[in-house]
Amino acid sequence: MAARVRFQCAWRRRGISPTSLPLLLRAAMDPAAAALDHPPIPVYSTAARRSLSQANGGGDELRPHHKPLSLWPGMYHSPVTAALWNARSTLLERAVNSSNDGPSQVNLLTRAPGESRTSVLYNFVSDVALREQYRNPWNNIRMGKLMEDLDALAGTIAMKHCADDDSTTRPLLLVTASVDKVSLKKPLRVDVDLKLAGAVAWVGRSSMKIQMQVIQPATEIVTDESLALVANFTFVARDSKTQKSAPVNHLSPETDEEKALFAATEQLELKRKQARSKQPDQADDQRVQQLLAEARVLTDMPALADKNSILIQHTKLENAIICQPQQRNLHGRIFGGFLMRRAFELAFSTCYVFGGHRPVFLEVDHVDFLRPVDVGDFLRFRSCVLYTEEENSARPKIHVEVKAIVTQPESRSSQVSNTFHFTFTLDTSSSKSGDMVVRRVLPSTEEEARRCVSRYDADH
Repeated sequence: MAARVRFQCAWRRRGISPTSLPLLLRAAMDPAAAALDHPPIPVYSTAARRSLSQANGGGDELRPHHKPLSLWPGMYHSPVTAALWNARSTLLERAVNSSNDGPSQVNLLTRAPGESRTSVLYNFVSDVALREQYRNPWNNIRMGKLMEDLDALAGTIAMKHCADDDSTTRPLLLVTASVDKVSLKKPLRVDVDLKLAGAVAWVGRSSMKIQMQVIQPATEIVTDESLALVANFTFVARDSKTQKSAPVNHLSPETDEEKALFAATEQLELKRKQARSKQPDQADDQRVQQLLAEARVLTDMPALADKNSILIQHTKLENAIICQPQQRNLHGRIFGGFLMRRAFELAFSTCYVFGGHRPVFLEVDHVDFLRPVDVGDFLRFRSCVLYTEEENSARPKIHVEVKAIVTQPESRSSQVSNTFHFTFTLDTSSSKSGDMVVRRVLPSTEEEARRCVSRYDADH
């Protein structure tokens, strides 16, 4: 008996329960018998999807993926993004079968916004698994994941508008050029059904403005109470052979609402072009010098500086990734929505450690997609608080900039691929007074000062 106790204690020291000893001994003597007691757990790729097929008798069967390998997107994306890409499969399979040596589209079509209108329903109430995939630690929706879906929806809408129904022409390459604005109107809940809906709002020669809405609760008629978020994306078309800009189908608004949105978007686009061509004037130079003068107190006399001020360089965070094949889009490049999600999560963290309270997302101010990111790229994300607005102490605003930088160690070079601008406030529920003290952020270099002035003017 004493020997048996010593034997069991020895196995306990190795982290093995005595109850499992008979099975371990059996496995040592007869591995085949042990394997029958504990068969391996089967693992299926997402390319082999389990579905209910009424055409085949309604049984629950495992079907292999039927699309060409070139149409498989990365396996890392959200179920909504995967569903949207799957919805594009007919057009994309036609594109794969078309030759790049075919003619370009000459006869442009005229389409109504309704022809590109697309919606996606999130059944959060009934689908527990879907709800769990979008839940954040505070039982709200993961905004970064929703932004990923918005980019996928915008791409589907753009593809619908540009389809020419001609299998002989070579397909267009549609890419995200910018995110002009994503404005949150009210908090989003993860326990209420939600709908994404959008359509083309305006077209130029080779560009399209796409407006999308997040509606919660998911009602057919959008009201002020149900409209939760508005997002505006810009897509551009390129010739898949020459990589040059290519013309897109015309847009003919039909309803009064569509006509008003078309006119408003056209005016906004004109203002943006004028702003981009604007040169810094004397007033801008004075603002830059004033910011630098205030910052010099922090750098030269820190003991005498205002304790409610901080330099931009002291708000920075950074992370880095190697871009994996699982993160690619349908064109084989890294999915822009994935980059947005990574940038948002870093911006959220930057705001969190800066403000000391949980950030509350307000809007995406602007995102530039300057160059594509490829599988295998070494990608750095660098963030900082660019400026703050402290006038309303109950709802201060914190503006965070994130840059995505493709670094190529072999060639000793790096390039900015994306710039992201986010605005947050802070959760006041943890403050006894309801007010939040947010430090003023100051630039220490002229380049930082000009970025602050330029971004402030663009935001206002």
